[in-house]
Amino acid sequence: MFSFSLLSDHLQVNLNKPCPFWKVQSHCGLKLCAVQPCSPNEVPEGIRSPSHNKYSAEANDNQDTCEQEKHLGAVDVSLSNETREALLSWSKHDDEAERFCVVDDEESPDSQYVDLLLNPERYTGYKGPEAWQIWNSIYEENCFKPSTIQRPLIPGFFSVLLRHFSLFLPRSGQCVEKRAFYRLISGLHASINIHLSARYLLDDSWFQRKWGHNVTEFRQRFDSELTAGEGPKRLRNLYFLYLIELRALAKVLPFFQQPSFRLYTGRPAEDQKHKELLLDILQQARNFPLHFDETSLFTGDEIEGAKLKEDIRLAFLNISRIMDCVGCFKCRLWGKLQTQGLGTALKILFSERQIEALKPKSSGERPSFQLSRQEIVSLLNAFGRISTSIRELKNFRALLAEER
Repeated sequence: MFSFSLLSDHLQVNLNKPCPFWKVQSHCGLKLCAVQPCSPNEVPEGIRSPSHNKYSAEANDNQDTCEQEKHLGAVDVSLSNETREALLSWSKHDDEAERFCVVDDEESPDSQYVDLLLNPERYTGYKGPEAWQIWNSIYEENCFKPSTIQRPLIPGFFSVLLRHFSLFLPRSGQCVEKRAFYRLISGLHASINIHLSARYLLDDSWFQRKWGHNVTEFRQRFDSELTAGEGPKRLRNLYFLYLIELRALAKVLPFFQQPSFRLYTGRPAEDQKHKELLLDILQQARNFPLHFDETSLFTGDEIEGAKLKEDIRLAFLNISRIMDCVGCFKCRLWGKLQTQGLGTALKILFSERQIEALKPKSSGERPSFQLSRQEIVSLLNAFGRISTSIRELKNFRALLAEER
């Protein structure tokens, strides 16, 4: 998977946000859970500079005009402080109303840049009741599981749950949209488990630390016999998630094709090259012949369809907030990134009309569709993670074949 270097290797994230749902007893004390943030001089100047409109041509070409307006106070000197705060609040509300996930505040003093290449997703040893509680909350409270399905809520029953994962399955009577939502969450869960199995700590001695494929761990999570037949279904859900995110990349192409959009890092030659490569990849995604057809969703009553969309948006928004309850910082980092990426994909799929209607706007006019830098970075890297998971399946199949 192509990495967009300075554009997508650096993610701004707040790993110190408190859990909004329950008290986290303690953060993971394992050394593998730590995240190494970037020092200020390690972040490209163009990325760490104020980001309010850095991707537009106007932001790069009209600096003199901006400076003049700053001195003249030409923008909103006629507005009272109360009105200005209200406008900012409305704008923030409008942005949040379009989102399917929580995006960390870039202005927060707790936000830090993290180089994803220096903090790879892999097994950290984070497990047990606290880790179990995360997925239990996601499936039980936010995944549209029928209320008639009961699950034991005591962490001591964890091994039993592994053998009876069918309790998570959506039953007949659920609408296709809710079944699709469940499959997305299950696919995301499967992808994360593949990453941890593929980059497992095999040897941690005083002279070396060796990472590699743990076939036993993979079988425990996906073998049909060990999972009461659910493992293969989880893998099918992984492919379903891949098609959804691939469809989103194809749909968002017009947004990135806008002349005013720039991959701004402060290095113009590299920025232009990266944009051309990005457009080429998105065009390849659009040319893919077997896209998921999202037009089959929300086709009933308009009012009921709108309510269902909002229910799904709020459910996924809640799931993204649960990521702040993960005790392992590295797991929290990658959990936040991948939920933000999927949330951004859903935002794109539900904004098709706004994207297709994109056209040059007059100065100061709010675009009909927007993506923040965090959403772009999360979208690209989340798809990279899903792609990597599917590639790792081939490796595990070869390893399993060698055991026979």
